[in-house]
Amino acid sequence: MAQPRREQEPLREIERELMLISRHSLAAQPVGFSRVLDRSAYHLLSRMQVQGPMSIGQLAEAFGLDTSTVNRQTSAMLRAHLVERIADPEGGIARKLRITALGAEQLAADRAGALDALGRVLADWQPRELAELRETLERFNTSVERHEGRPWPRARD
Repeated sequence: MAQPRREQEPLREIERELMLISRHSLAAQPVGFSRVLDRSAYHLLSRMQVQGPMSIGQLAEAFGLDTSTVNRQTSAMLRAHLVERIADPEGGIARKLRITALGAEQLAADRAGALDALGRVLADWQPRELAELRETLERFNTSVERHEGRPWPRARD
């Protein structure tokens, strides 16, 4: 049953802001900085960095993608020496992909650039406001993950 228009208005505003976040996050880069990794490599490497070596099937399940899509993406990463195939450390049959030193270096460079850009955008925010934003974004993301049945592991420094 559809919600009355008045009750939908906050959802419309949230949808618009989320659309703008995706637009801004792709454009927010420090002057003179260009990303080394494409978007899919950045996401896949980020997941492996937190979770450790993963098979193509595990990556496909984690992202809700078809294995052929993940296979194409990881093949490009293998050719670029960002990941390497290894035997399953847990003794399974499927080979897993592990981040190489080059992959970790390029991921760190892109993350540093993203953090620099984010720091410039949020430079005039108070620590309390930053904490509130982090908490709200994490709550939103964990709600999405719960709804999709695909939680993202979070590493706390």
